[in-house]
Amino acid sequence: MEPTVIGGKLASSLVAPLVRKLFVADGPGAGLVDRPVRMKDLVSFRGEKRVLGAKEVRGLAGQLVREAVDSPGEPPFPAAEQEAVAGALAGRLLALGDLDMDDVQAVRLGHRELARRLGRHAPAAGHGLSGDACHFLETATEWACLQVLEFFTRRSTFVARTLVEQTRTQSELIARVDELITRVPRPDARDTAFERRYLPYLARQHDHLTIYGIDLRDSPDRWPLEVAYLSLEATGAPDGTAEPAPDQHPGAPARLPAEEALLADSRVLLRGDAGSGKTTLVQWLAVTAARDGDRVPYVLPLRTLVRTGPLPAPADFLKAVGCPLSPPEGWADRVLAAGRGLVLVDGLDEIPAAERHRTRDWLCALLRAYPGNRWLVTSRPTAVRADWLAQEDFRELSLAPMRPSEATTFVRRWHQAARAPEYEGPLLEALRTKRDLARLATNPLLCGLICALHRERRGYLPTGRKELYDAALAMLLTRRDRERGTTDVDDVEIGEEAALELLQRLAYALVLSGRTEMDTETAEGIVERCLPSVALPAGPGAAAAVLHTLLLRSGLLRRPAEGTVDFVHRTFQDYLGARYAVEEGHLDVLTSHAEDAQWEDVIRMAVAHARPRERAWVLRRLLARDTPRLTLLALACLEHAAALEPGVRAEVEARAAALIPPRTAQDARALVEAGPLVLELLPGPEGLSDAEALGVTVTASVLGSEEPAGALGVLRRFRSHPCLDVRRQLVGTWGRFGTEEYAAEVLDHLDRTGLRISCESAEQRAALAGMRPWTSVTFRGAHPAEEMVSAVRERAAVTYLDLCDNPLIGDVGALLPFGSLGTLWIKGCLAAHGLDRLAPLSLDNLGCGRIADLAGLAALDSLRRITLDQELPGDALTDTLPLRAPLETLFLGRGTTARTGLRGLGHWSGLIDLGLGELSTAPTADDWRSVAGLPALATLHLNASLVARFPESIEAMPPLPGVVQLSILALRGTEDLSALAARLPALREVILRTYPGSRFPADRYAGAFPGVPVTLAER
Repeated sequence: MEPTVIGGKLASSLVAPLVRKLFVADGPGAGLVDRPVRMKDLVSFRGEKRVLGAKEVRGLAGQLVREAVDSPGEPPFPAAEQEAVAGALAGRLLALGDLDMDDVQAVRLGHRELARRLGRHAPAAGHGLSGDACHFLETATEWACLQVLEFFTRRSTFVARTLVEQTRTQSELIARVDELITRVPRPDARDTAFERRYLPYLARQHDHLTIYGIDLRDSPDRWPLEVAYLSLEATGAPDGTAEPAPDQHPGAPARLPAEEALLADSRVLLRGDAGSGKTTLVQWLAVTAARDGDRVPYVLPLRTLVRTGPLPAPADFLKAVGCPLSPPEGWADRVLAAGRGLVLVDGLDEIPAAERHRTRDWLCALLRAYPGNRWLVTSRPTAVRADWLAQEDFRELSLAPMRPSEATTFVRRWHQAARAPEYEGPLLEALRTKRDLARLATNPLLCGLICALHRERRGYLPTGRKELYDAALAMLLTRRDRERGTTDVDDVEIGEEAALELLQRLAYALVLSGRTEMDTETAEGIVERCLPSVALPAGPGAAAAVLHTLLLRSGLLRRPAEGTVDFVHRTFQDYLGARYAVEEGHLDVLTSHAEDAQWEDVIRMAVAHARPRERAWVLRRLLARDTPRLTLLALACLEHAAALEPGVRAEVEARAAALIPPRTAQDARALVEAGPLVLELLPGPEGLSDAEALGVTVTASVLGSEEPAGALGVLRRFRSHPCLDVRRQLVGTWGRFGTEEYAAEVLDHLDRTGLRISCESAEQRAALAGMRPWTSVTFRGAHPAEEMVSAVRERAAVTYLDLCDNPLIGDVGALLPFGSLGTLWIKGCLAAHGLDRLAPLSLDNLGCGRIADLAGLAALDSLRRITLDQELPGDALTDTLPLRAPLETLFLGRGTTARTGLRGLGHWSGLIDLGLGELSTAPTADDWRSVAGLPALATLHLNASLVARFPESIEAMPPLPGVVQLSILALRGTEDLSALAARLPALREVILRTYPGSRFPADRYAGAFPGVPVTLAER
């Protein structure tokens, strides 16, 4: 049909009355009381007491369609579709009640856009209709919407609301413009034009990485950053080195993708080992910020900044790093003052220690002058102390070593970029099966070297660090242009030995100076003095030509900025510097710096290079300092000492044996002070006693916050250990590691016997659902009851459940799905009530403390053991405790008997074990007679406070001839226990448990119980 015909058939006379019925009548005024007045509140067919319902709307739509069909002229669509069209139109009209907008907003949209939105909210409307019917439906909807908007504009409230809305909009716009003017200084055209050049330049400058070893024959020498970048995890700073108790669950450190560090915090100090990816992360952040355009990044390598003189002011940032672009005057100041900067300060560890204080002062001045920007500072872990920037609100994060899955990703990307897929599978298999090799592949640098060597040597893999570096150097230094099919363009032909000599002299100079970068002029001077000894031509310009060749061909040196030379990585500098120190007999220089953790790798590599007599001398010097750290450093050096005097090796091993394995908790704490070096030295589990195995797992657990991957590697070895204390330690340290990884690698492999797993977070609760069943589970903290139930896949397997400090637990009947439950503890759940709801369970053991209501306890007739730690209601125990329960054990804790005393205790004549905790009132003579009347009582537990605070009550105790075991809890060592011996004539055993932290001789109370063995258990 022609549109004009359809329009005629949908005249206002048909549509307008329908529209008026669809909306409720309005009153005078602007209608602002319930602002905003949404369209869904105006329609007459939603909510209570409306004029129309959905049925009436469908009737009105049907009437409109019939009027159009029955009007003279050609029908707009086949008559058979009339009912379907009416239904579709009704659906669209009903959708008016679903649009979240007010009448002013609807008029602003216009009738066609309003019709389209109705069509989207009723997507099924019109499905299966013919073309003419669909055309009529669309036109009818538009005409209806036109009448709707016409109706809105005639409402008495519309004009008033429109004026108010315009006033509000103008006011908000003015306020936002004022705020924008206040917060963001108006940039001039020169700033904008410069940033259009600077940001693309910075992105191009840092959008590639050199992957060591990949620049071999027919391979690219650089990777695009998008391919090379591997997202690693950053973890929160270590929480300390205190030993956790076996069932203690400290909070896990925060973990997040490293590139998201500055999204969570605006100031971050990021630590990472050599080759861990710190500089790569800096490049990634710079490139992504430059491309997004939301912030202006500054990449500031400290080694370059300190070399050029005083640390630069913002105006000199670009000049200091060799950027050829010249910004408008004052540009950097305006960027930072507006809080638009992303300042990336790389390499605190690459400047001398004496200059780090000056660097911190520089940083602090910038931070105070330009708040509101984002700052990232990178460093090796031991370069500065833990709180170095804490006063400036920096959050400390550490780059975690690569996980096996990340190493796998790296290997695959490497082989993809190197176009060598045939070597990928064999290398991945080697990394999975060779532990020593997998231990080396913990950062991108070493992983890249392994990939390159594996490919170059067609499957041969080094087995140790020195062999790996030797192989890498041989590969890099003997590389020739002919291998790449290009013409020889070297300025000077340098053999491998000559290149090594030159490189190690440069490396040693950097090691001695405490730097990782030197001026080209200084480097040329070192090369010039070395030329005669390596038989290379001397003369004007010779040193510069040789250095240029090393930079171009060695693969080990680079020029990070104009006029600057450094090694591609600190690892090579330390390795070659150690080699030169050994050749020159400078071992005393190295050992004099042994206390400095940054010289650790230099000393270990020196031992690897040294001759047997020199190795012995170095190791004796380390042992002479007689500190745990240097003793362990000497032990670590043995890995690189294939040939060594047997006596020296024996002395190192004997001295280290006093430290490793740790045999007590105190030994473990002392061992942790030596740092992550300890992890690679920890033995076991083979050959260790249970106490030693526990010491090793405690040490690794504490170091897990600092070196999670290394610590996890140690703990993984003990997951099949049979000792209960070791397995408890493994369960208790879950919070220090990645939740899912630790669950999969350790927890899911443990023998569950005697163990209880604790969930403190939603992540741990989710991981619990993916593990094999646990019979004993603790939920600590706020966990909704339904989520605790759903977290346990096999609820029938749970026989022990402990709920601690959970404010979300109300009706304990929610625990009924744990149908096999035998033991239930509810402590600190202040809203918990409804104990009678648990009657269907065959509970054997119940512990309650600090819950809302003990009412209902009397209904639990299956209980054999009850522990209570809150005041009991009523006048006697029989008012609260289950009268028909076959109780064998009853422990009454803090304040329980303030109202009841022990009245009614004799009702449970089967009691074998009775405990009285820290009561607030003294047991009376009648209470003690109730105790004496228990015919089966054999074990008595008393809190030491009863003896200390209520000696007259102890004097009133009658003889208890059936008690053969006495346990005194929370003993401080000052209490007088002599009165108890006379009242317990049948004693066979006394167990004394100390108050936490109390220490006194084990024989202090031996005379108080003549002829009875006394055991002291310290806490």
